[in-house]
Amino acid sequence: MQGSIQTWFTALQQCCVGKATSIGFHPVKLSAVSFFITHNFGGSLFCFAPHSAFKFIFWSCHKSGSNKSILIQSYPDYKIVVLDKLDYCSNLKNLNPSKSSPNFKFVKGDIGSADLVNYLLITESIDTIMHFAAQTHVDNSFGNSFEFTKNNIYGTHVLLEACKVTRQIRRFIHVSTDEVYGETEEDAIVGNHEASQLLPTNPYSATKAGAEMLVMAYGRSYGLPVITTRGNNVYGPNQFPEKLIPKFILLAMRGKPLPIHGDGSNVRSYLYCEDVAEAFEVILHKGEVGHVYNIGTKKERRVIDVAKDMCNLFNMDPESSIKFVENRPFNDQRYFLDDEKLKSLGWAERTTWEEGLKKTMEWYTSNPDWWGDVSGALLPHPRMLMMPGGVERVVEVSENIQSDSPHAVVNPSQFRKVGPVTKPNKPSFKFLIYGKTGWIGGLLGKLCEKQGIQYEYGKGRLENRAQIVEDIQKIKPTHVFNAAGITGRPNVDWCESHKTETIRTNVSGTLTLADVCKESGILMINFATGCIFEYDEKHPEGSGIGFKEEDTPNFTGSFYSKTKAMVEELLKEYDNVCTLRVRMPISSDLNNPRNFITKIARYDKVVNIPNSMTILDELLPISIEMAKRNLRGIWNFTNPGVVSHNEVLEMYKEYINPEFKWTNFTLEEQARVIVAPRSNNELDMTKLKEEFPELLSIKESLIKYVFEPNKKV
Repeated sequence: MQGSIQTWFTALQQCCVGKATSIGFHPVKLSAVSFFITHNFGGSLFCFAPHSAFKFIFWSCHKSGSNKSILIQSYPDYKIVVLDKLDYCSNLKNLNPSKSSPNFKFVKGDIGSADLVNYLLITESIDTIMHFAAQTHVDNSFGNSFEFTKNNIYGTHVLLEACKVTRQIRRFIHVSTDEVYGETEEDAIVGNHEASQLLPTNPYSATKAGAEMLVMAYGRSYGLPVITTRGNNVYGPNQFPEKLIPKFILLAMRGKPLPIHGDGSNVRSYLYCEDVAEAFEVILHKGEVGHVYNIGTKKERRVIDVAKDMCNLFNMDPESSIKFVENRPFNDQRYFLDDEKLKSLGWAERTTWEEGLKKTMEWYTSNPDWWGDVSGALLPHPRMLMMPGGVERVVEVSENIQSDSPHAVVNPSQFRKVGPVTKPNKPSFKFLIYGKTGWIGGLLGKLCEKQGIQYEYGKGRLENRAQIVEDIQKIKPTHVFNAAGITGRPNVDWCESHKTETIRTNVSGTLTLADVCKESGILMINFATGCIFEYDEKHPEGSGIGFKEEDTPNFTGSFYSKTKAMVEELLKEYDNVCTLRVRMPISSDLNNPRNFITKIARYDKVVNIPNSMTILDELLPISIEMAKRNLRGIWNFTNPGVVSHNEVLEMYKEYINPEFKWTNFTLEEQARVIVAPRSNNELDMTKLKEEFPELLSIKESLIKYVFEPNKKV
């Protein structure tokens, strides 16, 4: 079920008061029952399981976390404890309706922490659990599948083991997804029933199926009273906008096109959050231990039809407002469930598609800033939202909530840290960096220190395979950064008279490193150059038409550029390489002789040609984030737009030295004083900008990262 915990959670707050009796609930009467709901990193896992006097722990601040008060308000005898890791798709404002409830408590924590989970089960006398915690966004699973294994399988295992050890759980509801069944045949009339074979097709659904197997095993081996649910997509208010419907709504509100993966023929079923909340209440009180329940609807829709319905709501022209984009690596054509078993317990879908969509749209138009800056989530293929320096999107919270976490989570009264709370586990990275004595290599080491990332510099020479193998075996890195290479000193003219040395490092060494990394299953971030193009008829100077990643290099003026173009072409055969095309690098260190600004400020004469350039202060942190996201392929790695030599020097004069003067000369005049011609071009930055929408234009970045920090005037 790819819904949003925040959406379900709010639905429980709003939809159940006064409705429970209408669907025939008869809560199980057990004494001193405790309620435990889990909600974890980035996804829609949500645990709750109340009986008579429940204490309820569930992870509730995430994407569908709106179904809480159905229990808090309708069952005041249930004591409810919320556990949430508070990651990028979390918002503490979703807890506002329940903060003042005397039967409600919030704990920030991760189900991956066995000590914390055991402590809470014991100290809170937990005996009922609903487990919603998971990573759920399929796009993320294609780029960072290990995080899904860690959260969805390992987290579930920790929780199950704690239940086994404490021996006090009377009901454990595990929330899974319809995707574990895999793709449904297009002409199928009857949907997948609860005994259907599990055939997951993507990393997300595979981890959910794996978690289900653990739940089933603990039920049979240790007698844990488990119930599993598998549901269709959920939508409604409060949902984090990486999901289809809120994404479409926010894009439509901004007048932007609605992106559709592939041709839009994929069929999905959508349930409104209030109906899903009621389903969980039914399963909680009336579900049978050891059983599986589908939460579904027979009303299916193609993705293209969802987009058209959205266009109708916003009076947009579908022809011009719908944009077809690259499909996922694999995109199931259809999920179809048989929900008769749940209906036999008294549940029924209540909300029509038109009514639910209207309610959802009204909520988002009334709360446009609920999630803050979500531009990254609105991309056609979003990734987990991280800032360039590797800092997660900060959740906006009220002033009275305190924590030592960057997300600020707890309040001494209703929101409390309890017991030996350990900080959530962060992914463990270890970088091996080549190019210690180089400019970029040195800066990478400093960035790793600043971000708390383990790193070591390679000792082997790139062209010596045995030394590289020894480095990797000894250091055991998760990623390798190649910032080593020969550019020539003081400039690329050196390479014209040292061709063998240039080939040895730039070609042989780089290929050797890539090959060893390939054998070791390691991603290599390779700092390359964009100086392999020059303005031509299709990309004229000043046109704004830049060279794209797939374009063939057309500049062969320098031997340095020839070697870089050659090795880039060969590296295309290695799927473990991420190639970053750097151009005319600039940093805030204006004393560094490699700095483009430092160079031209010392020249007697300069040419004046607009070029793409790389502001290292902004882009090197992005290179680290690209490694974390395991991005691959070729990337133009400059700031968007171009800036000319004169424009850079005008800024230098304005901010640094008002007395500074310079003289221009032509390319023909320049050619008389250099050995090898220089590359001048503009690179198309669409690809990187889509992945990192916060990336500044070259002129904005120059001012923010270079000239403002060095301002002397």
